[in-house]
Amino acid sequence: MYIEVSQDFKKKTNAAIFSIAIFIFVYILLFLFTIALALGCIAGGIAIIAAKPMFLTLMLGAGLAGTGLFVFFFIIKFLFKKHINDRSDLTEIRRSDEPELFKMIDEIVNEAGTNAPKKVYLSYDVNASVFYDSSFWSMFLPIQKNLTIGMGLINTTTKQELKAILSHEFGHFSQRSMKVGSYVYNVNQIIFNLVNDDESYRNSVEKFANISGYFSIFAALAFFFTGKIKWVLVKMYNFVNIRHMALSREMEFHADEVAANIAGSIALEESLLRLELASNSYQNVLSFYDNRFSKNESSKNIYREQFFVMNFLAEQSEVESKNGLPNIQLSESGLFNKSKLNIENQWASHPSHEDRIARLRTLNIIKEQDNYPAKSIFKDFLETEEKITAKLFSQVKYGKQKIDLDLNEFQSEFEKQYQKDSFDKIFNAYYDNKNPDFTVKESGFEKETSFDELFSKEKVEWVYTLIALESDRNTVEAIAKKEYSIKTFDYDGKKYKQGEAKILVPKIQEAINEIKEKIHQNDSDIYNYFVKASEIQNEKQNFIQLYKNFGEYDTEYDEKYKLYIELMNATAFMNTKTPFDQIRKNFNTLKPLEEKLKYQLTIFHQNEFLTKDLNEQDIKDLKFYTEKDHLYFNNNEYMEHNIQLLIKAINHLPYFLHRKYFHKKKELLNLMKELEEQNSLAKIS
Repeated sequence: MYIEVSQDFKKKTNAAIFSIAIFIFVYILLFLFTIALALGCIAGGIAIIAAKPMFLTLMLGAGLAGTGLFVFFFIIKFLFKKHINDRSDLTEIRRSDEPELFKMIDEIVNEAGTNAPKKVYLSYDVNASVFYDSSFWSMFLPIQKNLTIGMGLINTTTKQELKAILSHEFGHFSQRSMKVGSYVYNVNQIIFNLVNDDESYRNSVEKFANISGYFSIFAALAFFFTGKIKWVLVKMYNFVNIRHMALSREMEFHADEVAANIAGSIALEESLLRLELASNSYQNVLSFYDNRFSKNESSKNIYREQFFVMNFLAEQSEVESKNGLPNIQLSESGLFNKSKLNIENQWASHPSHEDRIARLRTLNIIKEQDNYPAKSIFKDFLETEEKITAKLFSQVKYGKQKIDLDLNEFQSEFEKQYQKDSFDKIFNAYYDNKNPDFTVKESGFEKETSFDELFSKEKVEWVYTLIALESDRNTVEAIAKKEYSIKTFDYDGKKYKQGEAKILVPKIQEAINEIKEKIHQNDSDIYNYFVKASEIQNEKQNFIQLYKNFGEYDTEYDEKYKLYIELMNATAFMNTKTPFDQIRKNFNTLKPLEEKLKYQLTIFHQNEFLTKDLNEQDIKDLKFYTEKDHLYFNNNEYMEHNIQLLIKAINHLPYFLHRKYFHKKKELLNLMKELEEQNSLAKIS
């Protein structure tokens, strides 16, 4: 199969290759400069010693020679760095293990006209990818490509969708531009090693400086030269990678076209649209067990649980099912994204799903569909799921013998947790990302409106339009201040230059004010609707008081969160190199803030609702911290155990604040839900 690449693809490939050539040229210049510097420093050092042999000239000459040698070693130190690829999270599978899967791979290889992967691995996650064994020397040797397939992906696709996704990956195999990716990978490794990974190098120079006060001057000089070299390399990193990312996005479109020709446009589109839900479901299961760690609970089969969560969440969002899987529509995937701003992300390696799907629909290649579950191609997928799950959980160090939850237990516990941590569907997501308006008042006159009208799809869209507009305004303001390095951007279908951004800000603000007024009026109508409903049911005082209490806590939350910010700022010095006397002063400054923290935590600790989700050890640590005075720095050393207690306590403050905020909001919304249910029953009777 031959698919002609576009002119844009060729142009971006040439640009990426050119950027690598420029890097090589700049690196050679730096290399020659350091050689010349080293030779000059050595010659200068010898000349100083020869001019008048004595201790002072010997130290100055040795120091100068050392400067040149250290700068030269800096530019070549990446050659001595070993790169070890950690594959402990991957499980290799062979043809004899899964013949049907390899049969599918063979079919794709033949149709794509490329080479088979050297090795095939299973990973834990919801993904498929090509990677290569790459080292500095692979810039000059053939790339050996490997294929990784995520268990969470196989678990949530049909055979045809899996074939489409793997065809996309083999589309990369067929691209000569993959070699460019290998070059960029190695360029990045070189730059990272030179710019960031230099702890051992710095230690060597500092040891040299500590030999003598004379040498410290030359060590500072070496750091001066290497600092300038780093600046050049960072500029080169940006230059090379921006061009490679542009090529990478074109490579994705090309690989999509390969996949569409092999498996059809629809299979790839549907799998792309489901990918986010499948991935979120997997992460939800992991988060569930993170919170169960203290109870020593684990999973026997995390992928059956992922499948349940995916369908459960789809059902909550009223997503239709197709072939036993959620069938996400493009309109649903962007339901809450109302942004009108479009800026090409120069650092994105993949185009947006919207752009990819638009291209797939343009291709519109129809193929016969095999809609059986992808897991059916495995000999025994259940056994494989359990094996990979056991490997995943083997990394967790439990205090006692772990307990595997069965699927029914997990389903029950997950549903309970979901209901506890979410607002009722009756409000149609209106309050998911906004609060009731605390400025509204009882109007004193009746306005004929219904609950369904107050929480209609149109009203919910107002909320998300406002969120998008405020985000757009902030971004455009940043563009106007030149915080983004871009020449043009699109807004509401119109192209703007960077200099025109400041003209656009007032227009967006005007739109924000208009939508805010609409939402405020709707919130006022909601408040008065429930004042009337609560009055009928003799709950008016209760409703008004809950509404008022939540409003007061909203203000209180902001004030108490400031304490958290102050504490984070006051303890930031512990992450940097700080003189001993300054450390002691900093801890003295911290004391008044710590007293406030202990007071707040003591109050929160007494609230069983807020602490019931904490494990036993966290509660013990919290009690110990608040009841005792702790020493954090002694004999010029940090007291690590006490420091950990302090950091843990500081991080508990926003946790408690958020939990209380959520509880008060849910308490109010639950009353509103009950009032509406009683209201509906009264109308029926």
